[in-house]
Amino acid sequence: MQVHNQIFGAPLAGITDKPFRRVVREFSPSAPLYTEMISCHSLVEAHKNCLRNFDRYDQEENIGTQIFGAEASLMGEAAKILQDAGATWIDINMGCPVPKVATRSGAGANLMRDHKLAEKIMRSVVKAVSIPVSIKTRLGWDDANRDWQELIKIAEDCGVSFAALHGRTRAQLYTGDSKLPEIDEFIKIPMIGNGDIKTVADVKRVFGLGYAGAMIGRAMLGKPWILGVLAGQCQTPKNIGDVVLRHFEYMLEYYGEKNATQMFRKHAAWYSAGIPNSAEFRIKVNQISDSREMKAEICKFWGCEAVL
Repeated sequence: MQVHNQIFGAPLAGITDKPFRRVVREFSPSAPLYTEMISCHSLVEAHKNCLRNFDRYDQEENIGTQIFGAEASLMGEAAKILQDAGATWIDINMGCPVPKVATRSGAGANLMRDHKLAEKIMRSVVKAVSIPVSIKTRLGWDDANRDWQELIKIAEDCGVSFAALHGRTRAQLYTGDSKLPEIDEFIKIPMIGNGDIKTVADVKRVFGLGYAGAMIGRAMLGKPWILGVLAGQCQTPKNIGDVVLRHFEYMLEYYGEKNATQMFRKHAAWYSAGIPNSAEFRIKVNQISDSREMKAEICKFWGCEAVL
C-alpha cells in the first residue's frame, strides 16, 4: 500500500462502519480508510452481537482493520482472521484513551506505558500476517511521559510498516489543541499525523513537519466528502440531502430498520450542523424510530426526494 502523500480516514468508534466507509468511497475511491476498532476477544470468539466481526473487506480497496487488546496471542489470531477477510493492512490501537479500553482492559493507550507488552503484541501481529502492520498512538500517557519516540523505535524493531501519531497525550483525551511534534531523521518508518486536521492548510502544515501522510478524524463527521475535498478530488456536494439519504439506506441495509434508524440520528445531526433551523431538525430526528418518517424528515429539511 502507498503511505506517502496520502490523506487517511481515521478509525472512529461508532462512526467508520461499513455504511459510512461506503459513502466516503463515493468521494474518495482510493483513500486509505480504517475500520472502527475491533476487540480481539470479540473477533476471535466470533461474538454474534457485533456485526463488524463478520465483515468482508475484499471489495474495499485500501482498508486498514484496527484491533485492540492486551493479549499478544489473541491479537495475532485476530490479525490473521482480518487478513483472511481481505484487509489491506492491520492496525494496532495504542492510543484509545477511554477507561473501558485504556485502564480496565489494559489495551489502547495503556500500551504507551507498558512498552514490554506493546512489543509482545506488535511481534505477535507482525508474525501472524503477511500484510503490512501499523500502529496508532499518542504523544504519551501524560505530560510527564511523552515517550512516543521510544514506542516508535520499538515498533520499527518489530517490523511495523508505519505509524499514526495523534498530537495529544492520553490525559488530554480530546481536549485542548493537538500539537504534533516535528519528525526527525532518526525515525525510519513513515509517520502519519493526526489531530485537529480540517483544512488544506492543516494538511500542508502536517507534511511540513515531516509526516508522510495526514489523518482526518472528527472533521469527517457529517462530511464524508472531506477527504476528497482536501485531496483535490472533489468539491462539497450541492445536494447534501441526497448523500444523507444514501447513507441512511446503506445503514438500513446493514443494520436493519430498528437499529439503523436509531443509530442514524447522530449522523443526521452532524450532516445538518451549521444549516439554518438545524436545532429544530435535530430535536425531531432524535425522536424518530421509523425509517419512513426519518426519510421524510430528511427530505423536508434538505428539499430532496425519496422513495418511501
